[in-house]
Amino acid sequence: MEKIITVIEGDGIGPEIVKEAIKVMDKIADLYGHEFSYDYKLAGGIAIDELGECLPKSTIESCLSSDSTLLGAVGGYKWDNLDGNSRPEKALLGIRKEMGLYSNIRPCKLYDALASASPLRADIVQKGIDFIIVRELTGGVYFGRHSTDIIDNELVATDVMTYSESEIERITNVAIAIAKKRNNKILVVDKANILDTSRLWRKVCGRILANHKDIEVEYMYVDNCSMQLIARPSTFDVILTENMFGDILSDEASMLTGTIGTIGSASLGDGTRGMYEPIHGSAPDIAGQNIANPLGTISAVSMMLRYSFNMQAEADSIDNAIQKVLNLGYRTGDMMTKGCEKISCSNMGNKVVVNIERKH
Repeated sequence: MEKIITVIEGDGIGPEIVKEAIKVMDKIADLYGHEFSYDYKLAGGIAIDELGECLPKSTIESCLSSDSTLLGAVGGYKWDNLDGNSRPEKALLGIRKEMGLYSNIRPCKLYDALASASPLRADIVQKGIDFIIVRELTGGVYFGRHSTDIIDNELVATDVMTYSESEIERITNVAIAIAKKRNNKILVVDKANILDTSRLWRKVCGRILANHKDIEVEYMYVDNCSMQLIARPSTFDVILTENMFGDILSDEASMLTGTIGTIGSASLGDGTRGMYEPIHGSAPDIAGQNIANPLGTISAVSMMLRYSFNMQAEADSIDNAIQKVLNLGYRTGDMMTKGCEKISCSNMGNKVVVNIERKH
C-alpha cells in the first residue's frame, strides 16, 4: 500500500525525534510491503526564520493533499517575544483548522517496565493504566469570542464558551468508534451542575449513546474526574470531553505514566487523514544533543498506522517493539532508572527498529 505523509520536523528536538520515527516507518514498509513517501515541509519557528511566517501556504497544501501529517514539535524561547498571532504555536491551530481536525485522541498507557517511574503508589499502578482521552478540539472557550474592555474604569476580560449540537454529535461518534474497538466503556466528563454547554453535552451524548446499548456510559464532573484519575486510573477506558477540560485532563494523565516522552497524539477529522505528533514540546535546551526521547513520536506513527491507514498489525508491531525495548532495560535520560542502560535518541530509534517483528 502506498501512502504519502507530510513531514513537519519543526523546531528544537523535532528533527531528531522525527528522524527516528521515519526509521520505524521504513522498517514497517519493508516488512509489510508498503510504500511510504515523505513530503518535508516547514512550520513553526524555523518557517518564521526562513519564510517569514509560521505556517506557509505550501505546508497547508501538502497537509491537505497527503494521506496524513507527522509533526515533530514547534516553538521555543527564541520566538517568545513575538506577537501572539505570529508565534510558532499558531501553526498548530492553523493546520487543525485547515484540515478540519476536530478530535484529539490522547492515550495514557503505563508500560510495565516504567511502573516505578509513575508518581502513583505501587498498589494503584499495579492494577494497570491504559485509557484514552477523546477531546473535542475546535470548539469551546478556546475558539469563542475573546475581549478585554474597560468597564467602570477597570479592565474586564471575557472568554465565551460555545458548543453546537453538531459539534458534540461528531466527537461523540468518534468516541463510540474507539470504545467499540476497546472495552465498550465511555465516561463523559463535563461540569453540568454549572455550565449550560455541559448540560447540552449531556443531552446530546445521552441521545446518541442511547442507540448503543452495548456501551457502558458514565457521567462525571471534571473536578471529580481530575481526582479519580489519581485515585483509580485503572478503572478508566475512554474519556469523552470538551476542549478545555480535555486539555487539562490529558496533561494530568500524561504524568501518570512517569514520563511524557513515550506518549503520542492523534488529531482527526471526518476522513482518515490526520495529524500525528508527540505530546511533549520542542525542548530547545537539549536540541542537537541526541539525548531526546523519540518514543512519543514513534508511538504517534503507530497511531497513524492504526487510525488513518487501518494497519492494525503494523501498529501492533511497533507497540510491541517499544514494550520489548523498555523491558530490555534501555532508557533515554528522561526515563532513566537504576539498573537500566542509558542510550541516545538515535540508538533508541535503532533499538525499536531491530525489535520490530511482522505479525502474522
